[in-house]
Amino acid sequence: MLTPPAQLSSSDDLVEALYAAGVERASFVSVALARHSVAFASEKGAWVITGVDPMATAGAVEVALRPRWVWWTSETWEPILRSGQRVAMCWDLAAVHRLLFGGWRAEPARVWAVLHGIPAGTIPSMGQMGLLDVVGDEGADREDPVRPDGHLRPEWTDGAWDTSPERLTTWARIQLQACVLQRAHIASLPGINGAEGTARSESAAELLCRELEFDGLPLDVGIARKIITESVGPRPRNDTEMAQNRERRDDVVLSLARSRAGMDLRNPAHVKAMLAGVGIDVSNTRKWKLEPFRHVHPFVDALLTWRKAERIGTTYGYGWLDEHVGADGRLRGGWTSCDGAAGRMTAQAGLHNLPAEMRPAVIAEPGFVFVHADLGQIEPRVLAAVSGDQSLAEATAADDLYAPVAARLGVARPVAKIAVLAAMYGQTSGAAGEALRGMETNYPVAMQFLRNADANGQAARDVRTYGGRLVKMSSASGDGFGILARSIAAGSTAVGTGSSGFGSVQAHTEDRSVSASRGRYARNAVIQGAAAELFKAWAVTIRGRLSPFGGQIVLCLHDELLIHVPLEHGAAVAKLLEEALPQAAKRWMPNSSVRYVAKANLIQCWSEAKG
Repeated sequence: MLTPPAQLSSSDDLVEALYAAGVERASFVSVALARHSVAFASEKGAWVITGVDPMATAGAVEVALRPRWVWWTSETWEPILRSGQRVAMCWDLAAVHRLLFGGWRAEPARVWAVLHGIPAGTIPSMGQMGLLDVVGDEGADREDPVRPDGHLRPEWTDGAWDTSPERLTTWARIQLQACVLQRAHIASLPGINGAEGTARSESAAELLCRELEFDGLPLDVGIARKIITESVGPRPRNDTEMAQNRERRDDVVLSLARSRAGMDLRNPAHVKAMLAGVGIDVSNTRKWKLEPFRHVHPFVDALLTWRKAERIGTTYGYGWLDEHVGADGRLRGGWTSCDGAAGRMTAQAGLHNLPAEMRPAVIAEPGFVFVHADLGQIEPRVLAAVSGDQSLAEATAADDLYAPVAARLGVARPVAKIAVLAAMYGQTSGAAGEALRGMETNYPVAMQFLRNADANGQAARDVRTYGGRLVKMSSASGDGFGILARSIAAGSTAVGTGSSGFGSVQAHTEDRSVSASRGRYARNAVIQGAAAELFKAWAVTIRGRLSPFGGQIVLCLHDELLIHVPLEHGAAVAKLLEEALPQAAKRWMPNSSVRYVAKANLIQCWSEAKG
């Protein structure tokens, strides 16, 4: 029987009660915010205050005690952020669920069910009630958020938890219970020692994501408009003028083709045909494939130039500015700390795909400067760390890891780089095959680590990163490799799948193709996922130390950080970025001798960044 919550009347009383209960910095405190009330729960008790501003009350606790807040998702924190408060630490149940169990879906009902070993497919919904939804639930206590079958009640997860102070407090307690279960699950993971730290940095990364959404990326709209105008012309006044502008851009390229009738530059098959018409035969029309032919025929140069303009005109044009750039000159889009697969941060509104042509528009505001840094050669350094290959770890002592690798392999640096990348991405043909033989001889521990991941992937066995993230490898999965597997299958469905003859051979070939792709995906996921863990540990370490400098992290791009800071603090923040990296790395992997490098630069414009 739960003890009733303590009813308090002020923030001061609450802070005093929490302090008396032993709550201090980094103590786990669950919070549930309603319209005019707020509830808290810790391992020592529960408290509720009604008739107050819940954001101000939570903010007072944050300032006084700096607890580690527990909530279902970082959306809980958004009202606090909008009220001007910043939170230092949290335990984000959704983020930790994605870490422990893979995939993207992490709503409260799913988090609770999985933690209790209940099939997620049996989660009840608020839709039309079926027979199975009500059997065994008649006469049950509706004030209990947990049904007799162990599931959370759908009416509670749908918002009924904030209909009374008692329910609000119960909901805070339920969150705390889920946190306890997650931490116990982490402790039980075999062979994973750093998952608790990963869970904390993943949770802090969710806080960073909300701040990135709220603060936005500084962008000079005037310069952006100038770039767009130079690329695609003035803003069209109507749809007809837009179509005419598009046709004119197309005509510049089509006029150089030998046959243009019925051809569409947006259709890869048509583009291949036009290339063949001017004597260029390529397996695909990607930029890297076409670049060597740029000076063979003017059609290729015109096509590649057109593609840049087309991308700006269709994706980063005037409509994009109107939709995503606010009156304050900040570009804003949604952010997530995990992509549902290996765990990389992702962003919307073009923040992760901004073309190089648009980067000159990303300019620090007057009196401010950008501090830019990225993690140099991060994936091979992470490979050295997670595999425990001491020979490769020794190579990380150099600023340029590929130089000592090249010396050890007895090859030129470009060949050594190909060898290392081929090992991580599973490439075996061409120059990579020759270079890999040297890797097998000189770095056998790292190569065996990658082979093990590859074998697990091919066998459709899920893999975990160093920090504990589960990466799903089933082709049927809706996350992780499942997305890639469906794209592979979609490209090979024209031939029949009969039980004999060519159809069965084709199906067998497809199975082998999917299996091989799954192996390559797994061997890269354990490296890319671990690199993402280290990057986020670095980013949130910096986030926690920026406040005295008035700085904001305004962009996280894979292994790249961009910080907007008052000019007078630029040098200090640059030093902070470099000093925080070995500290974050040591927390992520305490006993590693691997060296990581990041060179911070002060710049006024993102296009000045040296990566």
